[in-house]
Amino acid sequence: MSSIAMIRGSMAAWLRCHTARSMMACGLALSAVGATAALAQETAKKPQPVALFDGKSLDGWEKVGGGATYSIEGEEIVGSVGPGANTFLRTKATYGDFELRYDVKLEVPGNSGVQFRSHQKEGQGRTFGYQCEIDPSPRKWTGGIYDEGRRGWIFPLDQSEEARNAFKIDDWNTFVIKAKGPHITTSVNGIPCADLIDTADLEGFIALQVHSGKAGKIRWKNIQLTPLGESRWKPLWNGRDLAGFKAIGAGEWKVEGGELVGTSAASEPRHGLLITEEAYRDFTARVEFKAVAGNSGLYFRCAEGEPYGVTGFQAEIDPAKDVGGLYETSGREWISKPTAELLKKAFKPGEWNELTVVALGERIVIHLNGVKTVDFIDKGGKAAGKIALQLHGGQEMDVRFRKVEVLRLDDIECCVE
Repeated sequence: MSSIAMIRGSMAAWLRCHTARSMMACGLALSAVGATAALAQETAKKPQPVALFDGKSLDGWEKVGGGATYSIEGEEIVGSVGPGANTFLRTKATYGDFELRYDVKLEVPGNSGVQFRSHQKEGQGRTFGYQCEIDPSPRKWTGGIYDEGRRGWIFPLDQSEEARNAFKIDDWNTFVIKAKGPHITTSVNGIPCADLIDTADLEGFIALQVHSGKAGKIRWKNIQLTPLGESRWKPLWNGRDLAGFKAIGAGEWKVEGGELVGTSAASEPRHGLLITEEAYRDFTARVEFKAVAGNSGLYFRCAEGEPYGVTGFQAEIDPAKDVGGLYETSGREWISKPTAELLKKAFKPGEWNELTVVALGERIVIHLNGVKTVDFIDKGGKAAGKIALQLHGGQEMDVRFRKVEVLRLDDIECCVE
């Protein structure tokens, strides 16, 4: 090969290599641009935090309750104890599902907390609702959940020493409250505290509390809320007819005066059921019922099957006993029964009662009139199924419902205590 041929060959090889490298570089650059654009799109879709306090004014807030004072010092809200009852600096706006972050420091130790999904009685009266506690007492339940003006403690921290020691009494502390549907979690300085399933309120205002007493000066800053949408109840029964349901087995179901009425004779040995056409995975079901006579129940994650018409879980409904308990038909039978003391506290015989069932992953929680009767982890159990109302066989049956609602929870991550 001549020198000229060798030079020409080298130049051609160099051009091929250079072109290939350029194309590869262009490809990588285009890929990077595409990835950046996709990331920007994803970031745009992701909810962004919103400052509830601008560091300069209390616009969007109002004081209610007692005589404590709230002022602004160096981009911090400072609450100082005063005369009278508990005092709250509340948002004028209300919020549904969200993640709330804020920093707190106790300048002068005193009981406090942050209300969320809260309300005022008759619009202007006493504040009530969920409160993420600030508790500097020897009990140290900071980060637990207290139901202000209503049920009292609903998630104390008596079972977690790590959570009780998360709060720093002489320093700034970072709190995170996440509320999504009926699932509420809290953390203090990155340490998990409360993991609550409760359906009492799905929206409401946020408020900074200064508890009544002789001492207390609390500082808040960096109050930011990330909206996570809204959870809304939807009727499972439309209040007019039996659309969306199928009657199986014995008994009769009819609509009378805005009530769904189920009846059956004691001479009828078979069970009767009104079962949904649709199946549900993670959800909350809520019914208002009056058990006039005979045993009934709210079935969930169930399927049609013999010998009782369905198989699956049942939240117990009865005129007198075991109401709010958890039973598995054609399975483990009784899983949890409420104590007589709990039933006396929660159940109103002969009256209208509210029963709620939350099925979230492996966790099943039942409330009767706002009182928790069951909190069960179902390892390896059925993950989905239909919802049904029961008429027990062999009994004189008269059970009435005036509200049957459902709240889907398919997009909520489940945590357990």
